[in-house]
Amino acid sequence: MNIRLIVPLLALLAITNGSAQTKQDEKLRAVQAQYAELQTQLEQLRGKMETAKLDVMGHDLAQWGYPALAAGDTVVVHPGHALVWDDVHHVPKWTAHIIMPDIMEGNLARIDTFLPDPLVHGNTALVTSYWYSGYDRGHMVPSADMRWSMDALKATYLYSNISPQKPELNRGSWADLEDWMRRYVHYSGHRVYVVTAPILGPDMPLLNKPQSVADVSAPPYFFKAMVDIDGPVKKGIAFVMSNGLNDHGLLTYACSIDSVEKLSGLDLYPALDDTLENRIEAMKNTQDWYGEGDRAMGEVAPLVPPLPGGRFSTTQAKYHIGNKATICGTIVSTRRTKKANALYLNFDRMYPNQDFYATVWDSNSPNFSYDPETFLQGRKVCVTGMVSVFNDIARISINNENEITLWEDVVRGETEQ
Repeated sequence: MNIRLIVPLLALLAITNGSAQTKQDEKLRAVQAQYAELQTQLEQLRGKMETAKLDVMGHDLAQWGYPALAAGDTVVVHPGHALVWDDVHHVPKWTAHIIMPDIMEGNLARIDTFLPDPLVHGNTALVTSYWYSGYDRGHMVPSADMRWSMDALKATYLYSNISPQKPELNRGSWADLEDWMRRYVHYSGHRVYVVTAPILGPDMPLLNKPQSVADVSAPPYFFKAMVDIDGPVKKGIAFVMSNGLNDHGLLTYACSIDSVEKLSGLDLYPALDDTLENRIEAMKNTQDWYGEGDRAMGEVAPLVPPLPGGRFSTTQAKYHIGNKATICGTIVSTRRTKKANALYLNFDRMYPNQDFYATVWDSNSPNFSYDPETFLQGRKVCVTGMVSVFNDIARISINNENEITLWEDVVRGETEQ
């Protein structure tokens, strides 16, 4: 072909392809612009929905969730929670908030920037008081309860929401309690109204660092109370913990709201109908607080030490690894291994969260006159043997039924002495 004919042909093809490419690019850019506009609209709708939810929370909390106000109390309202400030001890007198099912959608990260509260008529510029004090800045309203709203999350990092907590409490049993409450909301789908407060006492330690601008009192106890008034069965429960190590198992610290009111002097949930208030404030059954599908359903409170006859609770078993001991608790679940056909008896808490378990190897099954898998289910028992550890969980291998004593027999024996 003549070269003079080829050159114009190539130029024509280039122009044609460029034109087609340009049309495709324009179409793509148009779709991308539409997508960006929809994303902007979606974010705006999310913001409006979040604001509407916070408004509903604020309204419902004020209607049902505040404790009774005493003379001189001023309610400070923030997105997601409310409080009354104690400017004598520089801790919140109480906080109130609602845990929403939205917690499962929240993915906002911790902020860890603590600030004074501009709405409090008092001193909340307490950063120097906490430095090197030996106390954590303990949230009364957990930040994790508000990870679905940035405004509500930020409000939990104001010093008006903070009280001095020993690390053993704040990072241990207190955090476990907060998780326990959120888990109920997740599995039940119900909101809960929570009141949290320090319980003051005489001669409280002070965080009076030389460079601090205010003395902060370290309360000896804290409580959380919660009620579910949205579900078909209205109910309430509370927990009280000391400001230190609480290692007897979370559920052992459960109590009635009535008992918390006596300890704190507060009147909680006064807006409820008197009949309903009296009924739910007398409740303390932890078994009522497990929603459908919660794998922890069925767990029970460990026995509270000291136990008779030198026996130990399941939470104490870890301190006796390598020694022969008698460990007591409730068998809440069992499971068998596929390969060895070994029977695992889980005490007090469900697998895989148990603090202690007992093992009956298949070769020892003939040493029982009963089927331990069915006979022991749900019973309080004591097992005796060498305490070992596997995967950081204390355990005892049981060789025969003589190494198992029913708790009712232990109690009977102590009564007869």
